Amino acid sequence: MVKTSLVIMAAGIGSRFKGGIKQLTPMGPNGEIVIDYSIHDAIKAGFNKIVIILRKEIEADFREVIGTRIEKACENAGVEVKYAFQSLEDLPDGFALPSGRTKPWGTGQAVLAAAEIINEPFLVINADDYYGRNCFKLMHEFLVNDKAEKEYAMAGFFLANTLSDNGGVTRGICSVKNGYLTDVVETHNIIKTATGAESDGRNIPVESIASMNMWAFTPDFLAILKKGFTEFLADIKAGKKDALKGEYLIPVFVGELLEKGEISVKVIPTDDKWFGMTYKEDVPVVKKSFSDLIASGVYHANLYEDLDK
Repeated sequence: MVKTSLVIMAAGIGSRFKGGIKQLTPMGPNGEIVIDYSIHDAIKAGFNKIVIILRKEIEADFREVIGTRIEKACENAGVEVKYAFQSLEDLPDGFALPSGRTKPWGTGQAVLAAAEIINEPFLVINADDYYGRNCFKLMHEFLVNDKAEKEYAMAGFFLANTLSDNGGVTRGICSVKNGYLTDVVETHNIIKTATGAESDGRNIPVESIASMNMWAFTPDFLAILKKGFTEFLADIKAGKKDALKGEYLIPVFVGELLEKGEISVKVIPTDDKWFGMTYKEDVPVVKKSFSDLIASGVYHANLYEDLDK
């Protein structure tokens, strides 16, 4: 059996989500959180290793809320669980944390925090996003099948399926040619309108392909990502990027690599409907969505009971 990892980025602060750590908000009937459903779907799709990236500050809360449940479910299913920790101070030799910097370095550095424990093809996702069951299957198939050198993949969601009713969201709006990604533009404050979607007054077609930070990589990408982070920090040091707010983001970095022709990224389209917790007001909607999925038979009320070996 091919070893494949699900890498979950759970270190985000969630500054727009008031009243608690959003990744740990109970959603299911037995206290399940969004991560539970992602792990369940990944294991069902064939992933056999789970890597969870946290901040040290939330480790105790995370383990109390979900750690024991995940570890037991994964043990029963024969799946390995590993933890990694993202830190502002975790920088390559020759670089120091800029004075006054409190903002995390971004998703690129988050994945690098787990680089030493990823030795197999891996899928990267956000902790607070529900992606849908089918896209895990599609992405796993990509990872275990033959592909070109430096060929990776991205799950392509239709923008209409990724919007929040409670405010603006940030999405990577993608350009695709012959099934491959040609460009990804990080687009902020996309809001749902009566006729579609817009960002700062500019219309965004709802049939656009959006990146939801679901990326399939092979281990060789980690060296590319590490080199890119060093170059990013060199730009910070030289004053070319904002030392306090600049972020090393996977979609942006992938876009730069595509522009240079150094990699290829297959876009794997999915009709799955995303939902997540960008805002506190999203919580009841997400809870109802999971309740509906259970009622329709997509999930068991006792989520992990169908995973035992």
